[in-house]
Amino acid sequence: MNTTIQTGLTLLTAVALKIVGAIVIWFVGRWLIGFALKVMGRALNRQSLDRTLVSYLQSAIGVLLNVVLVVALLGFFGVETASFAALLVGVGLAIGAAWSGLLANFAAGFFLLLLRPFKAGDYVEVGGITGTVEEIGLFTTTLNTPGNVVAIVGNSKVFGDTIQNYTRNDYRRVDLTVGLSHDVDPTQAIELLKEGIARIPNVLPSPTPVIEVFEFTLAGPQLVVRPFCANEHYWQVYFDTNRMIRNTFSKASFPAPEYHHAVRGGLEVESARNMKTAA
Repeated sequence: MNTTIQTGLTLLTAVALKIVGAIVIWFVGRWLIGFALKVMGRALNRQSLDRTLVSYLQSAIGVLLNVVLVVALLGFFGVETASFAALLVGVGLAIGAAWSGLLANFAAGFFLLLLRPFKAGDYVEVGGITGTVEEIGLFTTTLNTPGNVVAIVGNSKVFGDTIQNYTRNDYRRVDLTVGLSHDVDPTQAIELLKEGIARIPNVLPSPTPVIEVFEFTLAGPQLVVRPFCANEHYWQVYFDTNRMIRNTFSKASFPAPEYHHAVRGGLEVESARNMKTAA
């Protein structure tokens, strides 16, 4: 009995030491991985690399180092790492076949970095979401929307859909439409709007703002008002132009456009006559 107890205590002590050693290796390994990724990030940033590429490389290397750490822990417990590596590859292939979308996201992320349709900090519309690009990760792209909501979109959806990059060009066009009454002379309205738009801050003189008759409706002609501005001034110019249009038309006492329908009595009489004849 004493021998059995002694053997059990020895075994428990060995297992406890193994567990403590594994915990120490895990936390030390995690700290070293984090430290190595930070050092790598600083080194890559000093090379003036794009932070999108730096973030992508850090994510990929971080995943690889964590897998190495897990394999090392299994080796510490006496598990045959060669067999485990083969098992890991087999499991990876099985998971890859089952989660083909995950691999598609990974491949799409690689091509997003290679072709560079946008980068971190750009204001874009991808996958039906509009916002500022925070990060292009291994599998997803993170956006911060104008409503301060974080949106995470799969890279395959981003790469497979239309990408609109609002930051790539130096300036944008503001598109507004305004209706006129039939009683208003469109030429007079256009001249007043040209004078008003010239006073709006941050409207670019070149290209020249476009103010023209766009189409005709039952309520009256429709004008398009299209000033150009730098990307960072878009919403300021948008709201100031709307305010200018309202104030200009109000000062000029332009009537509001209204739909008019004419009801002709002759048609009503003829209709009634036809109904009486049919009866």
